Amino acid sequence: AVPPLAVLIWVVVWVGHGVAVWVVVLVCLFVSSFAWSWGPLGWLIPSETFPLATRTAGYAFAVSSNMLFTFVIAQAFLSMMCHLRAGIFFFYGAWIVVMGLFVIFLLPETKNVPIDEMIEKVWKQHWFWKRFMDEEEDKKYFV
Repeated sequence: AVPPLAVLIWVVVWVGHGVAVWVVVLVCLFVSSFAWSWGPLGWLIPSETFPLATRTAGYAFAVSSNMLFTFVIAQAFLSMMCHLRAGIFFFYGAWIVVMGLFVIFLLPETKNVPIDEMIEKVWKQHWFWKRFMDEEEDKKYFV
């Protein structure tokens, strides 16, 4: 991968100073938008959703899968960009739409819900996830 500073120097030398300023502005906008929206969710959601009995294992799995898919995306991006060209933006844009729909429909609000009451107040009452909540399984962990 080409370091971002090398890309910036190339843009300044070959394209012009005005375009270089816009490149820096857009990169800063992207980084700040990601840090404000999707960036922390891979760390925040697992820490709030797993029950206390399985939190350590669940969080370890969530962080490991986050890092694995970050690696896969980083490795695949350049070859995908060479084959898809501008279509790469539509590809990742479609994934953003899918992720947004997942959050809207399948991730319930957990604001002001204590962690020890998460299963009863959130997961057992959600329209989709309640079918996966088993009373007998809960008794094994909480008795």
